[in-house]
Amino acid sequence: MDLSEIYTEIIAEHNKSKRNKKQMENPTVVLKGRNPSCGDEIELALKVEKGIIQDASFTGVGCAISQASTSMMIDLVRGQTIEKAQILIDTFLGMIKREITEEDQLEILDEAVALQNISNMPARVKCAVLSWHTLESAITTEKENK
Repeated sequence: MDLSEIYTEIIAEHNKSKRNKKQMENPTVVLKGRNPSCGDEIELALKVEKGIIQDASFTGVGCAISQASTSMMIDLVRGQTIEKAQILIDTFLGMIKREITEEDQLEILDEAVALQNISNMPARVKCAVLSWHTLESAITTEKENK
């Protein structure tokens, strides 16, 4: 099995997984993200306490890329500080824009590195970054509410 097959498998697994795709009870912030060009829609729920993302989940519909990217992102940010989540967002978006390409810099993205080659498919980039931009807006909203 080559690397691209492994990445395809990771994306498929996250797309099918329901562990992060569920309603959350008592979130501290809920934000909707939408990609009008393809119809992907997510609702991201966060439970933030003392600057730490205690829990995160999402609901919504979309293509395999948007759903998998959201699930991977949630796995990464759950239990992290808001500041660390912002670093993860910046790194992911930098990877997609091809501004960050060094393996050692991308290590922190764990399985989300499987989406690196999406940058070669311009029509799918918005699918991959939808949840990350939504998270960034949710973090900003959370900070403003404190």
